[in-house]
Amino acid sequence: MPVHKLTKKVVESADPLSRDYELRDKATPGFLCKVARSGRKVFMVQYRTLGGERRKPAIGLYGELTVEQARAIAQKWLAEVREGKDPSLEKQKKRLNPTIRELCEEFIERHSIPHNKPNTVKRNRSLIKNHIIPALGKYKVAEVTRVDVANAHSDRAASPCSANHVLSLLKKMFNCAELWGHRAEGTNPCRLIPKFPDGKRTRLIKNPELVRLYAYLDRADAFGLEHPTYTLAIRLQFAFAARMSEIINLEWDWIDFDERRLVWPDSKNGAMSKPLSEEAYQLLRKAPRFLDCPYVVPAITKPSRPMSKHSYWEAWKRILAACGIAHLGTHGIRHRAATDIANSGIPLKVGMTLTAHKTVAMFMRYVHVEDEQVRAAAEIVSNRRAAIVNANETAPTPAPVPLGAIAAGGPVVSAHPLRRQPDVVWRAANDR
Repeated sequence: MPVHKLTKKVVESADPLSRDYELRDKATPGFLCKVARSGRKVFMVQYRTLGGERRKPAIGLYGELTVEQARAIAQKWLAEVREGKDPSLEKQKKRLNPTIRELCEEFIERHSIPHNKPNTVKRNRSLIKNHIIPALGKYKVAEVTRVDVANAHSDRAASPCSANHVLSLLKKMFNCAELWGHRAEGTNPCRLIPKFPDGKRTRLIKNPELVRLYAYLDRADAFGLEHPTYTLAIRLQFAFAARMSEIINLEWDWIDFDERRLVWPDSKNGAMSKPLSEEAYQLLRKAPRFLDCPYVVPAITKPSRPMSKHSYWEAWKRILAACGIAHLGTHGIRHRAATDIANSGIPLKVGMTLTAHKTVAMFMRYVHVEDEQVRAAAEIVSNRRAAIVNANETAPTPAPVPLGAIAAGGPVVSAHPLRRQPDVVWRAANDR
């Protein structure tokens, strides 16, 4: 292998031979130019990693890079090798780094399907197809910046709820990308990007509304104003502080009347078990059972199937209108039940078990502060302040110290702890 100080003249004068050969640089050991049989001239750098492995990555073609430019890159890479890095491996990782489209496919297969519910997987696929791939699909995973994600998020400001779901999904995907080696650790570009405001929070069913609702349910059962399956579903959702899906999919086989316990094999939070209160026990004992129907609240027209979400939603909306109650979603039942639990004085851990919440923060999101409680608290604070003021008014007021007492050698008392007495008073006391 010829050894030269590589210059433009040396490289240009190197003619191709019947086989490939290399011109090595004397000025920078490891820097070389490979001359191929085809006449191509490629700058390369040869080194050995700290682990003892030989590397010889290409830097670039002569013509695209000058000799000095290639030498500067070679020196930079050799300096990184001395720091324990491997430029060749880093270059290979960048070349093989997947695109966001490829990461989405990997995320669904490796994370979402094994760890998420089918409905969540379906929603993730929809968000990926309609939002993530159109905005970021062609980007390399390692090249996506916080600005890219922030722009994609702000472009969907017209649909803040959907935009927030996309941001949460992207954040999880980039966490997985770090775990799988597609990005450096701690570089999640979704970090520090604020979500859009969630909008209105679920309204609390107030006490007068709750009275009217249950009065209507009683009338509906007595006079046949509603199908009894609908009223049963609503009463059960209140009794169990449950989600709508947990009631409409409830099966008789999950109920143990002897132990007074209901066990859901699967729910949003996995398997779940709750004891039967007397209210729930009586509701389930008196509920009608259809032949060969496994469901407690089956579909009205097809008892072999569970009640659909749409049917339950329409019945709930119709009942609220009949009661003269402003519309709110069926999740408002769960909010009202959680608030009643929290205001009943039972321990927090027990309340979380009744609602099947895993964290205190999530449980407290469902608990509302009622107006009566706030009004009573305001009265307590107001009465305490009045007691302090009245007690201070009845205390005796100290008599003022006459100026003559000060001149005669009495104590010097200031009306304000930081206010000096007039100079005349001080001189009178000191001239004595």
